[in-house]
Amino acid sequence: MSRPRSLRRDLSLGVAFGVAVLWLAALLLAGGVLRHELNKVSDSALQEVAERILSIAVVELTNSVDEPLARQVSPLDAEDEYLTYAVYDGSDHVLLFSHDAHRKLFSDGPRLGFWNRHGYRLYGTAAVSGSYRIVVAEPLDHRRETLVHTLRALAWPMAGLLPLSVLWVWWLTRARLRPMTQLSEAIRHRDETDLAPVATDGLQVEFKPLGESVNRLMQRMSRALDAERAFTSSAAHELRTPIAAALAQAQRLARELEQGPQRQRAQALEAELKRLARLAEKLLELVRAEGAGVLSEIERDLTPVLSLTLDDFRREGAGGRLHVDMPDQALSHMDPDAFGIVARNLIENALNHSPAETPIEIVLSVSGRLSVSNEGPVIPADQLRRLKQRFERAKAVGPGSGLGLAIADSIARASKGRLELVSPVPGKSSGFLAVFDPRQ
Repeated sequence: MSRPRSLRRDLSLGVAFGVAVLWLAALLLAGGVLRHELNKVSDSALQEVAERILSIAVVELTNSVDEPLARQVSPLDAEDEYLTYAVYDGSDHVLLFSHDAHRKLFSDGPRLGFWNRHGYRLYGTAAVSGSYRIVVAEPLDHRRETLVHTLRALAWPMAGLLPLSVLWVWWLTRARLRPMTQLSEAIRHRDETDLAPVATDGLQVEFKPLGESVNRLMQRMSRALDAERAFTSSAAHELRTPIAAALAQAQRLARELEQGPQRQRAQALEAELKRLARLAEKLLELVRAEGAGVLSEIERDLTPVLSLTLDDFRREGAGGRLHVDMPDQALSHMDPDAFGIVARNLIENALNHSPAETPIEIVLSVSGRLSVSNEGPVIPADQLRRLKQRFERAKAVGPGSGLGLAIADSIARASKGRLELVSPVPGKSSGFLAVFDPRQ
């Protein structure tokens, strides 16, 4: 599976790549313009130098009494010369060479105007009706070096600014996308019990429709869940009366019949009606766990609730198996009725899924943390993870409804707490442990 793409990363890299391309294009364009202007200025300087030197050379040669032989001008210092020249007479004989002049470069005689040869830019002009002519040469490398140095001076600052522009874009997109990130986090940390509208304040115009769509979706889901809970609650409530009436008739019929197959069938009918009554009761508890508040504004003592629940089991004949460790007071923000439902379901689950006459260990902490453990074989990890689902049981056939742990888990999540299932019991090689830890 490929990793999801990051909008912040895409924007940072996209903008950085776009800036780099535009900057490179601007640098190339600037280089072209700079090269044109540099050639223009250099040609003008070359022309001016040629005219100045020729005028001086003409005066010197006219006043000279020596034979008109080619001679080299003495240098003023030992440094290399950028510009070299040669002065010719009317018959294309060289009269003067500059200090660093390459004679081969000037061996083809003078020409008028500009031309390039052997890596040099040359310019020729004439004076005194063509009796004296001059050719001045400038190395083209000089112009290229000037152009490269100028472009390099422009490139280095931009190369340094490019990483800074990436960091700036990354920071800017992170800051501007923060409301969207907060919206995503708010949705991610919610469970199915929290369908309240998410805050859309601060969202940009581009993201506000997304937040509003999420809220509309949550409203529709909330209405659908409310309708489902209302139907389940109504159905379970309406079933209680006819089930109770049918159970009473079945019990009466079982007592009136003589011992035999008919009485056994009446007793089987009574058992199934009792199971159906328990299932209706569990459905009502599940609806309450998923739809009602399970936290109270003030802390309540949970020990009386657990004591009443234990009394119910003792009246049903299971008191001898219950080993209880309970403090004098256990304060928690858990709603007492919700805690009573959790305690009843966890204890009932332990009684139903452990060997007869084995002890059930019940521990309540001062903070309302309830632990219920029982004997029994080790439950595989994959099956353990499914036990919180509705109608999921460790055994395919058993006395449980398959809703007890689902109800306890719903109340735990509604209280922002947790229900932890462990098998085997820590410190033992077998058994099952359920730990209900409400929000503190």
